[in-house]
Amino acid sequence: MISKANAVVQTRFSILFSAPQRLLSFPSTGGSKPLLVFTTATYSTKSPTQVATEGEEVLDQPKDSIEVLRKWGCSDNDISKIFARRPALRNANISQLQSKLNILSGLGIGALDLVKIINCRPRDVLAKAIVRNPSLLTYDFHNIFKPAIALYDEMGVSGQDLIPMLLSQPTMIPRTSFDEEKMEYICKTGISKESKMYKYVVTLIGISRHETIRRKVANLEKFGFSDDEIFNLFGRSPLMLTLSVDKVQRNMTFILGMMKFPASVVLQYPFLLYSNLEAVLRPRVLLAWKIQDMGLDLQIKGPKMMTALRMTEKRFLEAFVKCHRRDVADELMEFYTSAKGVKRLAEASKKNNITGFPF
Repeated sequence: MISKANAVVQTRFSILFSAPQRLLSFPSTGGSKPLLVFTTATYSTKSPTQVATEGEEVLDQPKDSIEVLRKWGCSDNDISKIFARRPALRNANISQLQSKLNILSGLGIGALDLVKIINCRPRDVLAKAIVRNPSLLTYDFHNIFKPAIALYDEMGVSGQDLIPMLLSQPTMIPRTSFDEEKMEYICKTGISKESKMYKYVVTLIGISRHETIRRKVANLEKFGFSDDEIFNLFGRSPLMLTLSVDKVQRNMTFILGMMKFPASVVLQYPFLLYSNLEAVLRPRVLLAWKIQDMGLDLQIKGPKMMTALRMTEKRFLEAFVKCHRRDVADELMEFYTSAKGVKRLAEASKKNNITGFPF
């Protein structure tokens, strides 16, 4: 499946994502047959000055692909990396190379980008996105695909950043839209374009419906968060926008009602909203209380509680269960397993009914 996707990517997306195998591959110039050339006598009407000027222009023309790449802005180190990956470029047709580099320049791709493209092979990532969402191949290239890419480019998200985003959000192309309201949301996050989180904020807001964003903001406001706190949280932890209203409500209810923490704790520890309530939060908190009731020396309290909640399952069991003597460890393990087996009402028979796009 991947190989088929690669073949289609080569034909439809090579220019947009600058696939090096297509943009920078040339027919071999070696081994060509000699041609029989006939010459005819001609008379020049140009002045000596014109002839001299044209001679200077010819001298300024690059002699090989190395000079072409240097004139385009590549350093010697860049050229070495390019040739190491694509040795055929050493003998590339100069005019074709210049033409294709001009195409890249028109797309806003420079020397540093070219090196990354050739070495990182983004087509493989793009192919995975197509396998995930084959409808990418049905989108109108000029009327849907390119305008969406142009929108993100205007927002400061480069094509290279878009490729992994396309993999994580395969339906982002037809879902993307930006208006004054969404631009205001992005500004409220206070995130700069230089931040690594910027592309996530822009992409997730770009593909989200207005009513969905408003509903998620209103849900957090119910727990006492201000508008500024909410969008600042989105800026620091953009994937918060992917959480359902139901999940946030259940986790917040447990944090406030059972753990007795203030709502503001999630501003410092956003992972509390991401954590699975049934598999992580509830059983580990209950185990902490069980350890306290048994009067064991190793307690899970204060900052240690946050550390325990973020641990992997294996590390958590080794740190707080298996560290005790055998009989105590068995009792704790039985309790912990039982706590994890308790599902909320009707969870076992619950059906996943998803209407439209989840965000």
